[in-house]
Amino acid sequence: MNTLSDRLQRLAPSATLAMSQRSSELKAQGVDVINMSVGEPDFNTPEHIKEAAIQAVRDNYSRYSPVPGYPELKKAIVEKLKRENGLDYAPSQILCSNGAKQSVCNTIMALVNAGDEVIIPAPYWVSYPQMVLLAEGTPVFVEATIEQDFKITPQQLEQAITPRTRALILCSPSNPTGSVYSKAELEALKDVLLRHERVMVIADEIYEHINYVGRHASMAEFGDIKDRVVLINGVSKAYAMTGWRIGFIAAPEWVVKGCNKLQGQYTSGPCSVSQKAAEAAFSGPQQCVEEMRQAFERRKNLIVRLAREIPGLEVNDPQGAFYLFPKCSSFFGKRDGDRVINSSTDLAMYLLEVGHVATVGGDAFGSPECFRMSYATSDENIVEAMRRIKETLGRLK
Repeated sequence: MNTLSDRLQRLAPSATLAMSQRSSELKAQGVDVINMSVGEPDFNTPEHIKEAAIQAVRDNYSRYSPVPGYPELKKAIVEKLKRENGLDYAPSQILCSNGAKQSVCNTIMALVNAGDEVIIPAPYWVSYPQMVLLAEGTPVFVEATIEQDFKITPQQLEQAITPRTRALILCSPSNPTGSVYSKAELEALKDVLLRHERVMVIADEIYEHINYVGRHASMAEFGDIKDRVVLINGVSKAYAMTGWRIGFIAAPEWVVKGCNKLQGQYTSGPCSVSQKAAEAAFSGPQQCVEEMRQAFERRKNLIVRLAREIPGLEVNDPQGAFYLFPKCSSFFGKRDGDRVINSSTDLAMYLLEVGHVATVGGDAFGSPECFRMSYATSDENIVEAMRRIKETLGRLK
């Protein structure tokens, strides 16, 4: 009988990948689509990182690597965390995986039992609740509206915690909103968590360097809770290395050992050549990171200005990442001929099929009144995409 497992039946497909696939189908038909659906830097991997990978091939880094990653890469990560974040970790507290996505999933699978609750601020990255469901846990959503800049308050966190709460997932800078928690805001959340000793913090910091407000703040900076924080990062966003698939956790050793045991059974160590490239990324010159950050900030300012010129959109000013997450509910109930917009997913499909701009409806991110646009594309694409969106939305009556 062709029946998939109950585990898989519980999962929803990735909305971002689904929209990207629909965009690709239209492109294959000859339609000029501007794709703002995928969170991927449009820059090439910096040359010194590519050269390190080429050298690794020549040096025959072609065999299985240790499950937690090469010692040299773990050492480079330890030094990065000390240099950039003021955090002290030992190599035994680092585990490298096939992208930060696996790092998040490893952590959830290692910590969460059936029936455990995991607090997920909404809007959230689409995969967080699916990973919790995969671990047979229960996602508990805490809504943060555009009025509060998409950031939860200590009061909201306190109200969401129950005796079954096992973890809080916190993404800063945020996908999908670009919101950034300040050190003071993190400290206020930390003070709540200190009263609940069972709750771990899964701190997804993959967008750390795409930050427009100055120094990145991490929950791991607070000594009184650091032993309950699993810090997750990688090379995908800061170094334009999405396809290299290297992420890591920095965590208490007992968590690392658990994730190592898990990873050893279903992927083993990450790609050997990619690890040498990542080592060069962390240890080499960092000017490339700042140049890309400046480009993203310029694009952010451009897309915010253009989006605020579109009647019916409510737009905040994101402080990091490369996403805009406008509120679009004023269009719900409006129509273009026989086509009626009843949700942000309807709106995103309308923008794709009529305006030829690929975005992602906010339903998938836990905020059905908004939609996500990635501005990790050229200034010219941003200008043309926003022109199309303004024109297309103007047709709705």
